[in-house]
Amino acid sequence: MTKQSFTPAYPAELRERGVRLFRENRGDYASDTAAYRAIAPKLGCSPDSLRVWCQQAERDAGQRGGLTSAEKDRIKDLEREVRELRQANEILKKASALMSDNHHGRCRQPPWPVGLNGGRACPSGRQPHRPD
Repeated sequence: MTKQSFTPAYPAELRERGVRLFRENRGDYASDTAAYRAIAPKLGCSPDSLRVWCQQAERDAGQRGGLTSAEKDRIKDLEREVRELRQANEILKKASALMSDNHHGRCRQPPWPVGLNGGRACPSGRQPHRPD
């Protein structure tokens, strides 16, 4: 099963332009919020989107605490890998249990008629497992 990658609502170029406009024009406004509210409509985004972009750009530049974009991407990749490994592990556990049942002579459905094969019902010599 292949998943389509997430496409951001806004292209990277628009986000970079928004961050650049905020940095260049921040001094013209009384607060960050006022700057976000004035610049965001010019870009066609919400002030909150612009705020998030600017804060992430500060994290990426080491000017703000928190996870950088690269660290977030790495965590996302590792979480996906863990999820896939857990699924594979569950499949292997089920296959191992199935193989173990057959290995110990509990043939669920013999591939040959009972009574043939030298009078044995299963290569192990045991009778087929019949659930009650």
